[in-house]
Amino acid sequence: MTRHVRSRDNPLFKRLQRLAASSRERRLEGATLLDGPHLIEAHAQAGGVAELLVISESAHARTTARALFETTPARARAILDDALLGSVAQVATPTGLLAVIPTPPPPAPPRQTETCLLLDGLQDPGNVGSILRSAVAAGVRHVFLSRGCVFAWSPKVLRAGQGAHFRLAIHEQAALDAIIDRFDGTVAATEVAASVSLFDADLARPIAWLFGAEGSGVSPALAARAALRVRIPMPGPAESLNVAAAAAVCLFEQVRQQRRRAGQ
Repeated sequence: MTRHVRSRDNPLFKRLQRLAASSRERRLEGATLLDGPHLIEAHAQAGGVAELLVISESAHARTTARALFETTPARARAILDDALLGSVAQVATPTGLLAVIPTPPPPAPPRQTETCLLLDGLQDPGNVGSILRSAVAAGVRHVFLSRGCVFAWSPKVLRAGQGAHFRLAIHEQAALDAIIDRFDGTVAATEVAASVSLFDADLARPIAWLFGAEGSGVSPALAARAALRVRIPMPGPAESLNVAAAAAVCLFEQVRQQRRRAGQ
């Protein structure tokens, strides 16, 4: 049954408010918000079932939005007054569609050594989301986030990830030093003053890529665990790359080398 919600005192609306406003609330509830048709469709295509699907009254009057609302797998549905939905929307121009989804429990660690990402203290949602998106594109399956990282399932990270979350095993609150202890491949980190160029390093093997917080970089204790330190050649006057850009460059240089070794 579809509920109509027009009051700010409605418990369903109050719950949406809490999830929209607070990462702490999202962590406590084990749920988050998807805003817009792209993320909602990506979640459904990955086999996800929304806990709650919400549409504004004006969006419900549009054929395409209404069809998505009616056909997307969901345990409950609600139509909200436009002003109510606009007040919990996560974007400047509301799309009129929201979904509440459960955040998945921590996945099992990989059974065999494979390339992965270790993120140390990254706080910028856009950077984390972009890194997740690059990971999916590069064929990486596991991403480990330290205790100091932004909540991976926050709406801003989800928007930047553009559906990448639903194709990854995301390990939050991870003890990165313990992950490194168990990793049989090479732990690698970027360093501006490194003697080895990224393009000259052997990257065709499994690598745990270690990337640090914006500004401060990887913590010294973790950086000391990196067996391979590489610099990204930058012939231009820039001193460094944004961490998301650096991660993408490293991952796709690894892809290039792996393809070359495989004769592709």
